[in-house]
Amino acid sequence: MSNRTLAILKPDCVRKDLVGNVIQKINEAGFKVKALKMVRLTNDSAGGFYEVHKERPFFPELLTYMTSGPCVPIALEKENAVEDFRKLIGATNPKDAAEGTIRNLFAESITENIVHGSDSDENAAIEISHFFSRKELLENYGI
Repeated sequence: MSNRTLAILKPDCVRKDLVGNVIQKINEAGFKVKALKMVRLTNDSAGGFYEVHKERPFFPELLTYMTSGPCVPIALEKENAVEDFRKLIGATNPKDAAEGTIRNLFAESITENIVHGSDSDENAAIEISHFFSRKELLENYGI
């Protein structure tokens, strides 16, 4: 079991000026922010990150959305990080998200759903390395 996961505050979160609200919810849930930055994904970067969905019909729309504005990747730490973060953010479709979850509170649609969370310990490690190099994590964040 890993104690790290990746969150991405997606372009709609940034556009709606909800970054602070979402980070507050993350902190209140006991997660420690270990690394954070704001980036603007390119088609290549977003395509690489979401490559697992490449054959799905929604892939082009996903790339358009994820490159539509800046996003905020965050490496988080907490015991049972992946599972606990998935519970905190709620179902992908905000209409199905449990009351009080991030998506229930802030998201408007299944497409623009405010936040990404890693779905497994293995993917968390891969996803964190997509945004933060080993050297960067060590030098800038001490991890």
